[in-house]
Amino acid sequence: MNAWTSIAVIAVALLLPGIGHTDKSLTRGSAAPQLRPNIIERSIPYGPKRKRQMAAYSQRHYGERAWRLKRPRVIVEHWAEAGTASSVYNTFAPDHPDPELHELPNVCSHFLISGSGRIYQLVSTRIRCRHTVGLNWTAIGIEHTGFSDGEVLGNRRQMRASLRLTRYLRCRFQIKLRNVIGHAESLSSPYHRERVVSLRRQTHGDWRHASMRTYRDRLNRLGRC
Repeated sequence: MNAWTSIAVIAVALLLPGIGHTDKSLTRGSAAPQLRPNIIERSIPYGPKRKRQMAAYSQRHYGERAWRLKRPRVIVEHWAEAGTASSVYNTFAPDHPDPELHELPNVCSHFLISGSGRIYQLVSTRIRCRHTVGLNWTAIGIEHTGFSDGEVLGNRRQMRASLRLTRYLRCRFQIKLRNVIGHAESLSSPYHRERVVSLRRQTHGDWRHASMRTYRDRLNRLGRC
């Protein structure tokens, strides 16, 4: 095959459906690949047993036996009440009943941002994590080291990393700005649903509405996808 024939074959292949095209599921949101920040993989153990536990949890709380996170619609920001990434990792990694609600699997978030601005991915975005009651079926969780909204908002390196990660995830999954929320805003989300009556008003105090208004304003300034 000569050079001109090779070029012709490649050109035809690129025009044929299904040939020479990237899987759209990997590039959802046209700008997402360019926006991806540096992410360090540091996965917590999440094997078949934990997945079965997550499916059972989803059955109890959402009426569907599933552990997969198929189409995230919400991003929930958290701070961990811990000062180091290692301490947060060590809290999420063991699979035992959580200390607050005493359920399995243990709590976790998909991402963790340290005070120095390092971004760690702890769990695949295709897997559900227990980080926000009522929203775990459809939400990506982002944890920050720190002890208050103000501490995280005031840490330039951590905030820059947080905004870059959140923008990337918004673009990748086409999540609207208003659906980037703080844990304390969970009850007002249109996607909130909870079958266990005693937990229908359960939420946390991290990332209050006033703080998230500041966060969303900064996020919006980064521009659209």
